Amino acid sequence: MKRNPMIEKLIQETGQNVTVEWKSLGEVAVIKTGQSISKQKILDNQGIYPVINSGKEPLGYIDEWNTENDPIGITSRGAGVGSIIWQEGKYFRGNLNYSATVKDKEILNTRFLYFILVNFQSKIHSLCTFTGIPALNASELKKLAIPIPPLSLQQKIVQILDAFTAVTAELTAELTAEHTLRQKQKQKQKQKQKQYYRDLLLDFDNLNNPFAKGINVEWKSLGDITSKTQNIKWKDNLNSYQYIDLTSVDRENNQIIETIEINANSAPSRAQKVVQKNDVIFATTRPTQMRLTIIPDEFDKQIASTGYCVLRANEGEVLPEWIYFNLKTLGFQTYLENDQSGSAYPAISDKLLKEFQIPIPPLETQTQIVAILDKFDTLIHSISEGLPREIELRQKQYEYYRELLLDFA
Repeated sequence: MKRNPMIEKLIQETGQNVTVEWKSLGEVAVIKTGQSISKQKILDNQGIYPVINSGKEPLGYIDEWNTENDPIGITSRGAGVGSIIWQEGKYFRGNLNYSATVKDKEILNTRFLYFILVNFQSKIHSLCTFTGIPALNASELKKLAIPIPPLSLQQKIVQILDAFTAVTAELTAELTAEHTLRQKQKQKQKQKQKQYYRDLLLDFDNLNNPFAKGINVEWKSLGDITSKTQNIKWKDNLNSYQYIDLTSVDRENNQIIETIEINANSAPSRAQKVVQKNDVIFATTRPTQMRLTIIPDEFDKQIASTGYCVLRANEGEVLPEWIYFNLKTLGFQTYLENDQSGSAYPAISDKLLKEFQIPIPPLETQTQIVAILDKFDTLIHSISEGLPREIELRQKQYEYYRELLLDFA
C-alpha cells in the first residue's frame, strides 16, 4: 500500500529504506496506575506539585510528588476516560490515571508516542466501557497496536508537530482574545435576554406569558412535588462510587466536571447522599453561587455531598428540568438571599429550600417551555457557536496534518 505523500517526503529526507513495525502498546511501554488521592488530602497538604487524575487539568497542587519526567497520562475512569495528557517535570499521578512509560528510548520517542495516542483517541475510546462508571481496562489498553518507524523519522515528525502545536496555540490565543473583547458585551446582553425570557415563561401571573392563557396552574412547594431520597449505608459496603462534592459542579455551565472515586475507607464524612439519574441537586452552602445540575446517566446511583439538597421529581407530576429551570429564576435567587443564614459560610437548610413554591402547569406545557429554555442554554453555553470560525478552522487544519504525519497504514 502506498504511503501518504507527506510521510514519503520525510522518508526521502532520511535517505534510508524505512520499515515501520507495528507493536502493542504493552510491548513498548509500561502501563501503571497512580496512587489514591482525595480532594481533602490536597486541601490539607497544599504545595507546588500538580495532581493529575481524571481530568485534563490538575485537580489541585500538593506538597509531594510520585512521578518525574514521565509525562504521558491516560485517564482510566470517569467522564474524561481515555483522555491523553502531557505533564512535564515532577507531579502527583492519581489512581484514575495510567502512565505510559517508554521501555526503550532508543526505539521509541516519548513525545512521538504521545502524538500517536492523541491521534488514536477514537481507538482508545472504543476500548472503554460505558456501562456504569466509564472505565478503561489496562489489559485492553496494552493491546492497542501502534506504529514504530525508525527513531530518526519519529524525531522529525515530533519536531514538525511541536512547531505546528506552538503556532496553532499562539494563533488560537490571539483569536480568542480578540473574540472575547468583541463578544463580551454581546454575551451580557444574551444572558439578560435569557434571564428575561426564562422568568417570563415561568411566571403564570404575567399576562405577557403566552403559555399562561387558559392553563390551570397550581402552586406547590418543592417538598410537595419531590420524593424522599436515601443516604448510603457505608457499613459492610464493599463498592466504589464517584463522589460529587461542592466543587464538582461548574457554576457557569451547570455540569459535573470533576469527581473522585471513594469507598467506605476513603469517603469523606459528607459523602452520604445517593443520587439517581434526573435528580436535581442544589448546593445549600453559599447558595447564591447557584451551583446546581441535573444528574446525568453516568452518575446514576453515585454519591453526593450533604452540602447538596437532592430534589427527585415526582414522576407524572413534574419534569426534573421544570424544577431545574425554576431554581434559576430571579424569584428563587431573591428567596435564597432573604432566607439564607450565617455570614462566613451562608447556607440554607434542605427543609427551608423545599418550602419554596413553584407553578405546576400540565406536563405538556412544562415540556414545551423546557424545550424553549433548553435552546437558550445551548445558545449561551455552546463552545462551537461561541468560538469564532477561524479557531475551528485552525484546529481542524492542525488535526489534518497530524493525522497525515502519523498515518503509517
